[in-house]
Formats: sequence, structure tokens, C-alpha cells
Amino acid sequence: MTSFMGFIPALRAKITFSALITVFFLGACSDPATVGLELAPQNNQIGVFYKEFQLDAQVVLLDSFNTTNAGILIVGDESDDYFGKTRSIAYTRLYIEPGAERPRSDAILDSIFFNLSTVSVNGSNLDQPKRYSVHLLSEPILDTLYYNFSRLAFESNPIAIGEVVFRDEKDTVISIPVKADFAEELFGKLKRGQEFDNLFNFRRYLPGVAVTAREGDNTTAGFSLGGNTGISVFYHYQGDTVAKKYSITTFSSRSFNGIESDRSGTPTEVVSEYQKSYSTGPIVGMKSGLGLALRIDTSPFDAFLDTLGGVIFNQVNFSLGPIENQDANNTPINGMVMKFVDSQNRVLLSSVNQAELHVQADGQAQVIQDTNGNSVPNNFFASSAVIEYNTTDKIQKAAITSHVNALYRGQLQRSDWLLYATTPRTGDDFKRSLRQFKVNKDKIKVTVIYSKTR
Repeated sequence: MTSFMGFIPALRAKITFSALITVFFLGACSDPATVGLELAPQNNQIGVFYKEFQLDAQVVLLDSFNTTNAGILIVGDESDDYFGKTRSIAYTRLYIEPGAERPRSDAILDSIFFNLSTVSVNGSNLDQPKRYSVHLLSEPILDTLYYNFSRLAFESNPIAIGEVVFRDEKDTVISIPVKADFAEELFGKLKRGQEFDNLFNFRRYLPGVAVTAREGDNTTAGFSLGGNTGISVFYHYQGDTVAKKYSITTFSSRSFNGIESDRSGTPTEVVSEYQKSYSTGPIVGMKSGLGLALRIDTSPFDAFLDTLGGVIFNQVNFSLGPIENQDANNTPINGMVMKFVDSQNRVLLSSVNQAELHVQADGQAQVIQDTNGNSVPNNFFASSAVIEYNTTDKIQKAAITSHVNALYRGQLQRSDWLLYATTPRTGDDFKRSLRQFKVNKDKIKVTVIYSKTR
């Protein structure tokens, strides 16, 4: 109730707390034209009103979803009764440092590990072992763009395979022992072969690896690229007491994440074509990596705003939730923007610089002036409104008061929204995880508190 009193500071000490409550609920149930608070005997009245309405949502499978050099290797295997089976395989080149000391021909091999530097874990039953396998690519990663539907051939037998129990450790380095036959081959070429003379020779010999998760583990991990992810070769010389190390890393290495999806037998089975809107029943959802997004029908704003005259919007929120329950370690998408889209789910672009248009945050300019002095939608991504997830009430919510005020004043033309998992601060989660959430459509709402003076 404290936040409500903030809307009408002029009422301080003039009305009781119970009177405020009475007016609030009258506003929620009554005609705005007939409800007000008398502030002065000369018929100056202000009404404070509450309105709530639902917005419909449909599921859209995004097209041309580029995952090249996302900065993280996404490896997972998940199963869900709504999204179906989703599998993410990470593909990456490997890197050797020019001029790095190589073992001499009399070097003795101790061990070889493939290391995966973990930066995120999302899934179920993290107290149970999760298995990861590393496979040699059968074809090279080219200097081209790869998408979430891209894939490369790799050898069926892994060069390294191992298990890890994460529990609460989600930033650890996993060291998987490399199989003996490949270890001996690699060490022999490292000592004597031309394969390690330079990076070009090396990548002809070893074009890269694919990292996979075990089917049924229902967990997805993110591994960072760089010096801590790759192959570590430990060796020594006769009489030495300290082992030496040669590193093959993923530093400065081209990579991408390929997503495989089997949605048969689920509500999302109907989602078959890119960029089209689909109804999936009472439940809708979003899933990063796969590229499943939500289109929000904002047409109810028209019906609501057309009934009003002479109002000021004090607070307007867009919310989804509470979302459907997820496992404690299955973190939902946290952070989305609202992109303006046309009837074909194409994102609307600014006439100023062709940048994508988003709902702007409260307190930010909703329109700007172009070079001709015309008012056009603000195209600054850094000031976009962000839908954030509240872990306590399990609601995704964004403040859109300034946006609705601009719609009401005719400064903006209403557009439907495409919810996309990115923020100016966190970057593009659609490229960096398989996080998801589901919500009942009757819990996708707009709540409005506004004032009317007469």
C-alpha cells in the first residue's frame, strides 16, 4: 500500500489509510468517469484507478540463429514434456602457441587430459554423475557462419570420456583422461612430427573436436573458450622430478554450438516452420539455444486506451507468471527485451540507422528526432526495457509506464512484441544456453494504475 500512496502525495494527512483502500478497489471495479477523490470543495477531483488485462502469446521458432564464436561451448542433453528432446553439441578448433617448447624425442609421457572450464550448469539431479565425451572432427570448421541448426561430422569413438558430479560447484575445471591409443599417437607426433611445426599443419592433422553430453543426463553445461579448455600433455625426462606440460588450448579458436531438437509428441510438435506463429494450447514457453521465442499480441492496448480521456499513467507493468515449476538447479531465462515485430514476425527497424526497435525502459525517451526533425521511435538498445525474473514470486516482469504513455499520446504506433532472451548488460542468452521457461497464457498480463483529473 505504500507504493499506492506514492501516486497521490497531495492526499497526505487529508484522508485515512482505510479510505485509500476503499478508493483503490472502487477504481478497480467502477467506471473511471464516476470515481474520484474530492480534494477541494470547488469540484477538483482526481481519480486513481486500477486495470488488469491479459495478452495472448504464440510460439515462434526463430530463423538464421547464428551461434558462431559465441564465446562459450554449450553442451547438454535435455528432455521436457513441452519442449521435447533438446541436444546441444559444441564444435571448436584447437590452438597451439607458435614457438612453444615441445618435448624432445627422449621425453616420457605421463598423462594427457582434455580440460573443460565450466562457467555455468543448468539441469536436474546435479548430485548425480554427468558424462561428457570429446570426439575428433571428421571435417574442418571453416571460416564461415554457423547456425544453431548446423552440424559437422565427427568420429563416433571419443578420444576422451569422463564423468563429473557438480552439486554446488558450477565453476570448476573438468579434467577428462584421454584414451591411451590417441594419447600415444598425439605424443609421438608432438615429439617428432611436422604436425606441430605450425598452426596450419596442426589443424590439418587435428581439425577440431566436438563435445557431447550423455543422453538422459538432463543437464546443460557452459564451458569457456581459452587457455583452460583444451588438451594438457604432461611428460618428464629420465631423472627429472618435476613434470613438464604442453598445452593445446581453445584460445583464439573458431567455434559454434549446434542444436538438435525432437519435439514429436509434445505441444511444440506443431512448431515446424521458421518465423511463423503457433498456438501450443494453454501453455507457452521459450527456450534459448533452440530459438523458441514468444510473440505477444498487444492489440488489447487499443481497446483499453480508446476508452480513456485525460489520464496519466502512474505505473504499468507487463508480467508473465508465476511460471511453471522447474527444478531448483534449472534456472529459467532471466532477462528479455521486447522487440517490435510486424505480422510476419520480422523485427521492425529504425528509419534512422536500421537498428532493431525495442520497447524502451521507463524514464527513457520513447521517441527521438531524425535528421529531418520528425519524431521516430528510439532505437537505442542500451536503454531498452528489460523483462527480469523474480526468484521469489517466479514472475517475469518489466515496467512499461513510459511506453504506454507514449502510445496513449500518439507518439508511438502500437506493435506486437517478440520476446528475445538478451539484455544490454548480459548479452545474448539465446546463443549461450538452453535455459527455458513455461507459463500459462492466462498469466500473461498487463497491470495499470492511472489517474484522471476532472
